[in-house]
Amino acid sequence: MSGHVAALPRKRLNSRQMETVERLYAEAAAVLEEVGHEQLSIRVVAARAGVSPATAYTYFASKDHLFAELFLRHIEGAEGLDATGDTPTARLQQWMRQIAALISQAPALAAAANRSMLGTDPEVERLRLLIGSLWDEAFREAIGTDVEVEPRVLMTLRFALSGALLQAGAGMFNAEKLGDYLADAVDVIMNGAD
Repeated sequence: MSGHVAALPRKRLNSRQMETVERLYAEAAAVLEEVGHEQLSIRVVAARAGVSPATAYTYFASKDHLFAELFLRHIEGAEGLDATGDTPTARLQQWMRQIAALISQAPALAAAANRSMLGTDPEVERLRLLIGSLWDEAFREAIGTDVEVEPRVLMTLRFALSGALLQAGAGMFNAEKLGDYLADAVDVIMNGAD
């Protein structure tokens, strides 16, 4: 996945501001693990980071915006998301298993992102589109640059991934099975149902 240098569009950040944002991210991740997304507030995160709530709201429009930023950082910060299989289907399945494992490593963040991605905050919408385009880029890379990718295939892969994340977040199936379900979905999308 490509590098994410602060998806905070409001202004360019100087080093002091970046340090503040990093403290906010770190404290938000810690609070999220401690109390979950329902109890987390920008005020609590700001206090833990040693800044005023007004300062925190300078960088994050809402709690949902903060969760979406944390989720984007989590998936972009992943090392070793490589698809090396022999076929486009095998590479897509490998990538889907890796992203599923990455997401299941942070269940509190996954639950928070699940909730926030459904919100109407314009900052979340921007991040939702960015995450979708990153997934499309990863799908294209896994399929191979020498293969013409039909837009419907990318859309269906995105639906499979986002739908599986939503269902796992809603407790409809065990998150540890997410990789297996996504690998099966890739097989159907790429090869058809038999």
